[in-house]
Amino acid sequence: MAEHIETGLAAEKSGGLHGLINDYVTLTKPPIISLLLITAIGGMFLAAEGIPSLQTLALVCVGGGLGAGGANAINHFLDQDIDSLMSRTVRRPVASNRIAPMNALIFGIALNIGAFFVLTYWVNLLSACLTLSATLFYLLVYTGWLKRNTPQNIVIGGAAGAIPPMVGWAAVTGGIELPALYLFTIVFFWTPPHFWALALLIQDDYQAAGVPMLPVVVGEERTTQNIFMYSLALVALTLLFAATDAVGLVYLASAIVLGSVFIVMAWNLKREPTTRKAKHLYLYSLLYLALLFSVMLADGVYRF
Repeated sequence: MAEHIETGLAAEKSGGLHGLINDYVTLTKPPIISLLLITAIGGMFLAAEGIPSLQTLALVCVGGGLGAGGANAINHFLDQDIDSLMSRTVRRPVASNRIAPMNALIFGIALNIGAFFVLTYWVNLLSACLTLSATLFYLLVYTGWLKRNTPQNIVIGGAAGAIPPMVGWAAVTGGIELPALYLFTIVFFWTPPHFWALALLIQDDYQAAGVPMLPVVVGEERTTQNIFMYSLALVALTLLFAATDAVGLVYLASAIVLGSVFIVMAWNLKREPTTRKAKHLYLYSLLYLALLFSVMLADGVYRF
């Protein structure tokens, strides 16, 4: 272990200060943080029925960003063995020994402590506990257990990524009501078709690393069938959400249009499971979630 740490330290030094900073930022996976924060902000706008306190908004973004970044950094530590076996992840800072594993672990823990402090002290304890629970579920349940042992890993593990909108709701209201549970469920059902589309693209990597992602275990046909069924459930949930008082016509119209495109793309992938169609669905799924929660912001301000 000591030799491994020294190797990592030498790699950190060789990259210079700019490279070192870039690697530590990479540990946090900024694109993932951005998407998670969009869902948290959407929850805040709906809970506030308009524009929430800008101070609370900023603090949730800081606390949520620290928590998500910390969880991602620890994920690099936990997954360093399989990351080094996959072409998509082999150049990650820990897998390539540019950052020592223990340094990544300490960095991740420090970020989570910071997140808990910011949210507890300046927002409320519930939002801090929800953020911490997302980190623990992601690391202990998904990364540490499910990911390496069952093809249903992302179905159950997706609960971690579905918590941020509840954090946003709790930050404004101090509690968890039915609309917050809807937001959780929407992200929960979005995660499998999103991730399985990606898994179709890199299934050879997962097979080489011994990770039982769905395409590796059951094949492309069954995977695309599952993607389509979850896509139907996802869109149905987004439309059912419109039956509550939490959202209005702006959201409903947008959910219909965005969801229709999602279902059509999932159906096309089911009919013709090509790499090109899987990539298109994967990229659209990212846009879909970002737009759906962005619409919630608009709906919270301009309610019809």
